[in-house]
Amino acid sequence: MRLLLLPFFIFLNIASQAQCRTFRISSKGDTLNCVDMKGLKQGKWFVQMPKLRGEPGYEEEGEYRNDRKEGTWRRYNLMGDLLAMENYKWGNKNGKSVYFTIDGIEHEENWRALNPDKAYDTIDVADIKDPNKYEKVIIKTDGASLKHGTWKYYNPLTGSVINTEEYFLDKLKTAEDIATDTTSAPATKTIRNNTTVKKDSATTKIKPKEVLEFEKKNAGKKKVKVLDGSIKH
Repeated sequence: MRLLLLPFFIFLNIASQAQCRTFRISSKGDTLNCVDMKGLKQGKWFVQMPKLRGEPGYEEEGEYRNDRKEGTWRRYNLMGDLLAMENYKWGNKNGKSVYFTIDGIEHEENWRALNPDKAYDTIDVADIKDPNKYEKVIIKTDGASLKHGTWKYYNPLTGSVINTEEYFLDKLKTAEDIATDTTSAPATKTIRNNTTVKKDSATTKIKPKEVLEFEKKNAGKKKVKVLDGSIKH
Protein backbone atom coordinates (compact mmCIF):
# COMPACT_ATOMS: atom_id res chain seq x y z
CA MET A 1 0.00 0.00 0.00
CA ARG A 2 2.85 2.37 0.85
CA LEU A 3 4.45 1.68 -2.54
CA LEU A 4 1.17 2.53 -4.25
CA LEU A 5 0.85 5.83 -2.39
CA LEU A 6 4.44 6.91 -3.00
CA PRO A 7 3.92 7.95 -6.67
CA PHE A 8 0.84 9.91 -5.61
CA PHE A 9 2.79 11.96 -3.05
CA ILE A 10 5.60 12.48 -5.52
CA PHE A 11 3.02 13.79 -8.01
CA LEU A 12 1.60 16.21 -5.41
CA ASN A 13 5.07 17.49 -4.60
CA ILE A 14 5.91 18.04 -8.27
CA ALA A 15 2.55 19.77 -8.81
CA SER A 16 3.17 22.14 -5.91
CA GLN A 17 6.64 22.97 -7.25
CA ALA A 18 5.20 23.69 -10.68
CA GLN A 19 3.16 26.51 -9.12
CA CYS A 20 6.29 28.11 -7.65
CA ARG A 21 8.63 30.53 -9.36
CA THR A 22 11.27 29.74 -6.72
CA PHE A 23 11.32 27.24 -3.86
CA ARG A 24 13.53 25.09 -1.62
CA ILE A 25 13.45 21.38 -0.84
CA SER A 26 13.86 20.19 2.75
CA SER A 27 15.81 17.09 3.76
CA LYS A 28 12.42 15.34 4.03
CA GLY A 29 11.49 16.25 0.47
CA ASP A 30 8.98 18.95 1.42
CA THR A 31 8.59 22.05 -0.73
CA LEU A 32 9.55 25.15 1.29
CA ASN A 33 9.74 28.89 0.69
CA CYS A 34 7.53 28.87 -2.38
CA VAL A 35 7.13 32.15 -4.22
CA ASP A 36 4.32 31.78 -6.76
CA MET A 37 4.11 33.16 -10.27
CA LYS A 38 2.63 36.40 -8.92
CA GLY A 39 5.54 36.90 -6.53
CA LEU A 40 3.50 35.96 -3.43
CA LYS A 41 4.80 33.73 -0.64
CA GLN A 42 2.81 30.51 -0.28
CA GLY A 43 2.82 27.38 1.87
CA LYS A 44 5.43 26.27 4.39
CA TRP A 45 8.37 28.55 5.02
CA PHE A 46 11.60 28.16 6.96
CA VAL A 47 13.55 31.39 7.52
CA GLN A 48 17.08 31.77 8.86
CA MET A 49 18.28 35.19 10.02
CA PRO A 50 21.99 35.50 10.94
CA LYS A 51 23.34 37.80 13.63
CA LEU A 52 23.32 41.40 12.43
CA ARG A 53 24.65 44.61 14.04
CA GLY A 54 24.66 43.13 17.52
CA GLU A 55 21.18 41.63 17.19
CA PRO A 56 20.98 37.86 17.80
CA GLY A 57 20.04 35.70 14.85
CA TYR A 58 17.02 33.40 14.79
CA GLU A 59 15.12 30.81 12.79
CA GLU A 60 11.36 30.70 12.29
CA GLU A 61 8.89 28.40 10.58
CA GLY A 62 5.25 28.62 9.63
CA GLU A 63 2.95 29.08 6.65
CA TYR A 64 2.15 31.89 4.26
CA ARG A 65 -1.11 32.40 2.45
CA ASN A 66 -0.97 34.95 -0.35
CA ASP A 67 2.10 36.67 1.15
CA ARG A 68 0.59 36.84 4.67
CA LYS A 69 1.50 34.77 7.72
CA GLU A 70 -1.27 32.35 8.66
CA GLY A 71 -1.68 30.01 11.63
CA THR A 72 1.04 29.16 14.14
CA TRP A 73 4.60 30.39 13.67
CA ARG A 74 7.49 29.22 15.85
CA ARG A 75 10.74 31.10 16.39
CA TYR A 76 14.01 29.61 17.69
CA ASN A 77 17.42 30.96 18.58
CA LEU A 78 20.39 29.69 16.57
CA MET A 79 20.97 26.97 19.17
CA GLY A 80 17.51 25.56 18.48
CA ASP A 81 15.78 26.74 21.69
CA LEU A 82 12.15 27.80 21.37
CA LEU A 83 11.70 31.57 21.70
CA ALA A 84 8.13 32.22 20.60
CA MET A 85 4.87 30.69 19.41
CA GLU A 86 2.74 33.26 17.58
CA ASN A 87 -0.63 32.88 15.86
CA TYR A 88 -1.61 34.86 12.78
CA LYS A 89 -4.64 35.63 10.65
CA TRP A 90 -4.54 37.80 7.51
CA GLY A 91 -0.85 38.42 8.31
CA ASN A 92 -1.69 39.95 11.69
CA LYS A 93 -1.32 38.48 15.17
CA ASN A 94 -4.51 36.77 16.28
CA GLY A 95 -5.24 34.86 19.47
CA LYS A 96 -2.53 33.84 21.90
CA SER A 97 1.20 34.36 21.45
CA VAL A 98 3.67 32.93 23.99
CA TYR A 99 7.29 33.99 24.48
CA PHE A 100 10.11 32.09 26.20
CA THR A 101 13.60 32.52 27.56
CA ILE A 102 16.02 29.63 27.96
CA ASP A 103 14.78 29.33 31.56
CA GLY A 104 11.06 29.14 30.75
CA ILE A 105 7.99 31.14 29.77
CA GLU A 106 8.45 34.92 29.90
CA HIS A 107 5.06 36.32 28.92
CA GLU A 108 1.94 35.67 26.86
CA GLU A 109 -0.17 38.04 24.78
CA ASN A 110 -3.66 37.98 23.30
CA TRP A 111 -4.54 39.74 20.04
CA ARG A 112 -7.52 40.29 17.77
CA ALA A 113 -6.63 40.46 14.07
CA LEU A 114 -8.47 42.84 11.76
CA ASN A 115 -9.04 42.03 8.12
CA PRO A 116 -6.78 44.41 6.10
CA ASP A 117 -8.96 43.90 3.02
CA LYS A 118 -11.96 45.60 4.64
CA ALA A 119 -12.45 49.20 5.72
CA TYR A 120 -14.65 47.92 8.54
CA ASP A 121 -14.56 44.59 10.34
CA THR A 122 -17.12 42.81 12.49
CA ILE A 123 -15.91 40.97 15.57
CA ASP A 124 -17.69 39.10 18.34
CA VAL A 125 -17.07 40.20 21.93
CA ALA A 126 -18.55 38.85 25.15
CA ASP A 127 -21.61 40.66 26.46
CA ILE A 128 -20.62 42.74 29.50
CA LYS A 129 -23.71 41.71 31.48
CA ASP A 130 -23.92 38.10 30.33
CA PRO A 131 -20.69 36.24 29.40
CA ASN A 132 -22.75 33.50 27.73
CA LYS A 133 -23.89 35.97 25.08
CA TYR A 134 -21.91 38.11 22.66
CA GLU A 135 -22.18 41.36 20.79
CA LYS A 136 -21.20 41.94 17.18
CA VAL A 137 -19.05 45.07 17.13
CA ILE A 138 -18.25 46.84 13.88
CA ILE A 139 -15.00 48.82 13.97
CA LYS A 140 -12.93 50.75 11.44
CA THR A 141 -9.78 48.84 10.58
CA ASP A 142 -6.27 49.95 9.74
CA GLY A 143 -5.02 46.51 8.75
CA ALA A 144 -3.43 45.80 12.11
CA SER A 145 -4.05 43.79 15.29
CA LEU A 146 -5.66 44.96 18.51
CA LYS A 147 -4.56 43.94 21.98
CA HIS A 148 -7.58 42.03 23.24
CA GLY A 149 -7.74 39.74 26.26
CA THR A 150 -5.35 38.82 29.04
CA TRP A 151 -1.63 39.51 28.96
CA LYS A 152 0.48 37.70 31.54
CA TYR A 153 4.09 38.17 32.63
CA TYR A 154 5.96 35.35 34.37
CA ASN A 155 9.05 34.65 36.39
CA PRO A 156 10.79 32.29 33.94
CA LEU A 157 12.57 30.39 36.71
CA THR A 158 9.47 29.57 38.77
CA GLY A 159 6.65 29.91 36.24
CA SER A 160 4.72 32.14 38.65
CA VAL A 161 2.69 35.10 37.33
CA ILE A 162 4.22 38.44 38.34
CA ASN A 163 1.85 40.79 36.47
CA THR A 164 -1.43 40.63 34.55
CA GLU A 165 -3.01 43.14 32.16
CA GLU A 166 -6.47 43.10 30.60
CA TYR A 167 -7.15 44.67 27.20
CA PHE A 168 -10.41 45.33 25.41
CA LEU A 169 -9.96 46.16 21.72
CA ASP A 170 -6.57 47.81 22.29
CA LYS A 171 -7.67 49.65 25.45
CA LEU A 172 -5.96 48.75 28.72
CA LYS A 173 -8.51 48.11 31.44
CA THR A 174 -7.94 49.90 34.71
CA ALA A 175 -8.58 48.32 38.11
CA GLU A 176 -11.85 50.24 38.23
CA ASP A 177 -12.84 48.96 34.76
CA ILE A 178 -12.21 45.37 35.83
CA ALA A 179 -14.12 45.84 39.10
CA THR A 180 -17.17 47.40 37.41
CA ASP A 181 -16.73 45.72 34.00
CA THR A 182 -17.83 48.85 32.16
CA THR A 183 -15.12 49.14 29.51
CA SER A 184 -16.63 50.44 26.29
CA ALA A 185 -15.56 49.40 22.79
CA PRO A 186 -14.23 51.98 20.29
CA ALA A 187 -16.96 50.94 17.86
CA THR A 188 -18.77 52.89 15.16
CA LYS A 189 -21.78 50.61 15.53
CA THR A 190 -22.87 47.76 17.79
CA ILE A 191 -25.35 45.03 16.90
CA ARG A 192 -26.54 42.98 19.86
CA ASN A 193 -27.00 39.30 19.18
CA ASN A 194 -28.49 36.98 21.80
CA THR A 195 -26.99 33.83 20.37
CA THR A 196 -25.52 31.71 23.15
CA VAL A 197 -21.82 31.00 22.88
CA LYS A 198 -20.59 27.61 24.01
CA LYS A 199 -17.42 27.61 26.04
CA ASP A 200 -14.61 25.61 24.49
CA SER A 201 -12.32 23.88 26.94
CA ALA A 202 -9.60 23.92 24.29
CA THR A 203 -9.30 27.69 24.68
CA THR A 204 -8.49 27.60 28.38
CA LYS A 205 -5.46 29.57 29.49
CA ILE A 206 -2.05 27.99 29.26
CA LYS A 207 -0.77 26.83 32.63
CA PRO A 208 2.84 27.73 33.31
CA LYS A 209 3.86 24.19 34.28
CA GLU A 210 2.40 22.78 31.07
CA VAL A 211 4.18 25.34 28.96
CA LEU A 212 7.44 24.70 30.75
CA GLU A 213 7.03 20.98 30.19
CA PHE A 214 6.30 21.60 26.50
CA GLU A 215 9.40 23.75 26.20
CA LYS A 216 11.62 21.13 27.78
CA LYS A 217 10.32 18.44 25.43
CA ASN A 218 10.50 20.55 22.28
CA ALA A 219 13.54 22.74 22.84
CA GLY A 220 15.88 20.32 21.09
CA LYS A 221 18.21 21.48 18.41
CA LYS A 222 16.25 22.30 15.29
CA LYS A 223 18.16 22.50 12.05
CA VAL A 224 16.51 22.02 8.67
CA LYS A 225 18.67 21.07 5.73
CA VAL A 226 17.38 22.46 2.47
CA LEU A 227 18.34 22.55 -1.16
CA ASP A 228 17.69 25.59 -3.32
CA GLY A 229 15.61 25.05 -6.42
CA SER A 230 13.77 27.00 -9.05
CA ILE A 231 11.78 26.40 -12.18
CA LYS A 232 12.98 28.02 -15.35
CA HIS A 233 10.53 29.01 -18.00
